[in-house]
Amino acid sequence: MKVIQYAKNSVAAAVIVNCLVLLPLSTANAQQTEIEKALRKLDAEWSAAASAKNVDKTVSYYSNDAVVLPPNAPLASTPMAIRAQWKKDIDSMIGGGWKPTRVEVAKSGDMAYVSGTYTFNFKDAGGKTVEDRGKYLEVWERQADGSWKCGADAWNSDLPAAP
Repeated sequence: MKVIQYAKNSVAAAVIVNCLVLLPLSTANAQQTEIEKALRKLDAEWSAAASAKNVDKTVSYYSNDAVVLPPNAPLASTPMAIRAQWKKDIDSMIGGGWKPTRVEVAKSGDMAYVSGTYTFNFKDAGGKTVEDRGKYLEVWERQADGSWKCGADAWNSDLPAAP
């Protein structure tokens, strides 16, 4: 009888220990899934703002200390430089957008990266319509108020460089 009671207690203890170990993992996974959904939504809204040529809305997704690494241009590390870069890009843009293909959330839940692909049509210096397609990488940071802002943004073309 003591053996049966000991076995029952051991099984119960093992179940409790497993629950205590696995519960935080399932909670963390649920939190990461919610963050991923939120970032995919934010990224879609951000792409729509750029496609609509809304410079103010487009730059509103960046944190105050963000850095932007555009192709064939200097690093933009101030809000004014980031706005100037986007204004230049949006002024020549005809249409397009980007779409995330991967979102990875840090275990801490306060940082994540989003990567994906983009396609944009724009007018070159000669007025010719050009299609550019490529990939991007964004680093998102949770702000003190719980919102998410992009702290680093880089993109580059899949097309060969013009001679």
